[in-house]
Amino acid sequence: MTKGSLSEYFEGVAAKYLSAVEAHPESSNQHEFNGVTPLKNLFGTDRLTSKTDFIYLGDDADTAERSDGFLTWYDARDRHPTRTEYRLYFPSNTVTAFASEGDLILFCKKISGDLLVIVAKADSTAENQLLWLFDLSSPSKATLFKEVEDSKVGFVEQTILDHLGVEVVETDDQYLELMLKRYEGSFPRTRIFSALARETCGEVDPVDAPDATLIEWLDHEERLFRCLERHIVEQRLRKGFDDVESFISFSLSVHNRRKSRAGHSLENHLGQVFVENKLLFDRGSKTENRSKPDFLFPGQQAYQTKDFPSTLLTMLGVKTSCKDRWRQVLAEANKIPQKHLLTLEPGISNNQTNEMQSQSLQLIVPDMIFSSYGKKQQEWLLNVQDFISCVKEKQTAYFQQSAK
Repeated sequence: MTKGSLSEYFEGVAAKYLSAVEAHPESSNQHEFNGVTPLKNLFGTDRLTSKTDFIYLGDDADTAERSDGFLTWYDARDRHPTRTEYRLYFPSNTVTAFASEGDLILFCKKISGDLLVIVAKADSTAENQLLWLFDLSSPSKATLFKEVEDSKVGFVEQTILDHLGVEVVETDDQYLELMLKRYEGSFPRTRIFSALARETCGEVDPVDAPDATLIEWLDHEERLFRCLERHIVEQRLRKGFDDVESFISFSLSVHNRRKSRAGHSLENHLGQVFVENKLLFDRGSKTENRSKPDFLFPGQQAYQTKDFPSTLLTMLGVKTSCKDRWRQVLAEANKIPQKHLLTLEPGISNNQTNEMQSQSLQLIVPDMIFSSYGKKQQEWLLNVQDFISCVKEKQTAYFQQSAK
């Protein structure tokens, strides 16, 4: 078992697409599947009744419908001397009420023995992400079973697991004393913390391997952050709270810090990759209507110069996850018709990427998550190396023009 691997959290998973009868059983308030071999591989042959968490993931990946319930695995012919007929039963609940024909359903068995049932809307980003996370080939109406392998849980995988309510606890404790001494037991500013991550990360190559370097820096910073966070939170919990409101306020601050830091971390490391590749740029410079593109190439001064060719300008928005917020980028830097957006979100749906293309938005993702996208999508996507090459070409053209 690899440290920080998916197999630390899940033992196996069975997946299939729901038929109309399975999604909406007639004259019955229950869902039942025949116990085909893949389900036997997951649940075994003994009768099982277990409390189960149910999750429905729709188009809006920021929200999830959740419900508690139970799942029963049994042999309907357990008294027959030679025949078996295994079935999987669970009653309807608020999650199954959302399920429709063609939706993906996953039955997940955790290492703890707890069960998790996930329903993802057909052709959604959530469906693509689940198939990618568990390395599943797209199942048919037949059930597919897979033992969970020792695949690494990095920054990107962790964001999906967090949304499923699976707490990833991997930290890097060897640098705790250094962080406590340097930052006096508190959180430093995000740029300072990102710099520490690069300082302690080990050997990487942001020029020849910018995609891998970016992910390595992000993964390492996440482990450092969780280590420091765990220490600080434990210290605060030992002191106790005067009332419920103060506890809730502290809990919210922990949650909000995680969310805001992740976005800043990505920008910080990406900016350093650009520096190492000798790109000219400004971060957060103002354009029209007080909009502030995350990155502007070759910079604000060139953008504001009237006779500077717009074809040599590039803007880049950065979002750890896109959701519907990618449209915000369209209103930034009016002089640049072709927008660029970098995200860490795997498997964005075809509907979303088609709309991006129609709005002249070019999506950029690190090459380690390319496989979460369809083949046609991959032909259109850029990775970090591609984007750097594109900006370098414009930068070279600018210097050549200036030299004339």
